[in-house]
Amino acid sequence: MDSVKFGAFIAETRKECGMTQQELAKKLSVTNKAVSRWETGVYFQKGD
Repeated sequence: MDSVKFGAFIAETRKECGMTQQELAKKLSVTNKAVSRWETGVYFQKGD
């Protein structure tokens, strides 16, 4: 899985919906820091 492409997809989709990272995090019951890590691909690099 390409973590950078996946992160860009999450960020683009979130922005198209007019949501902040905080708003998305609340809907998914995670922290906004987790969303940030997903969008930058940092979260996935450990498991690659």
